[in-house]
Amino acid sequence: MPDATSGRARSGPAKILAVVNQKGGVGKSTTSVNLAAALGEEGQKVLVVDLDPQGNATSGFGLNKNQRELCIYNALLGDTPIAAIIEPVEVEHVFAVPATIQLAGAEIELVSALSRENRLKSILDEVSADFDFMIIDCPPSLGLLTINALTAAEGLLIPIQCEYYALEGLSKLLDSVRLVKTHLNPELEVFGVVMTMYDSRTRLAHQVVEEVQDFFGDRVFQTLVPRTVRLSEAPSHGQPVTIYDPLGKGAEAYRSLAKEVIDRV
Repeated sequence: MPDATSGRARSGPAKILAVVNQKGGVGKSTTSVNLAAALGEEGQKVLVVDLDPQGNATSGFGLNKNQRELCIYNALLGDTPIAAIIEPVEVEHVFAVPATIQLAGAEIELVSALSRENRLKSILDEVSADFDFMIIDCPPSLGLLTINALTAAEGLLIPIQCEYYALEGLSKLLDSVRLVKTHLNPELEVFGVVMTMYDSRTRLAHQVVEEVQDFFGDRVFQTLVPRTVRLSEAPSHGQPVTIYDPLGKGAEAYRSLAKEVIDRV
């Protein structure tokens, strides 16, 4: 594994956050990549674990998901140590465990696997002491991959888009969280909620923020991630927005969010 221990900002095991929302298109991968990059700028050692077969976080860091021999699948369902899969990315202090389409079969293969809900936790425990934060980018479903993430994580980071039906389906997610908390991971809590795709020009965006704040209270971060063209473009260039458009509103928002995350920890 690349040296991920020098200059660490904290001591002890990593704070593990699962970025989760079973709705697609709410900004999970965008948040995973850009929050990690902003935390890295703050001197935090961060590992991003791409647990989504679509591999958006992998390509968001400029890692080619189509030409890889090893990915998170090989650690979850094979004998490959996770340290052999970890790769540095363009941002200092940030590392990634990539995903490929091979991961798509993991949901089915995990069904019959021993300790199927604890696979991810076991492999992350091997390297937890080397990082300050681990960020797990979850697939847009509540299958066994996401259950593995909930079992491994201490906290959930829930991105919610500032659009109609923002809270739709969240009750099902929170039901799953309660089940995991009861049976698998008593430490699991909602660490924070981040509002994404915010457009200050619309009344709807303000209403959605108020609605989510009424529901989640002070677990909603003050930072509002704006809807910007540059933020949307960054993944196609294989870069976090902090590198692609370092002075833009998107980069500023994720830097602000990173400071809030550090303060909460």
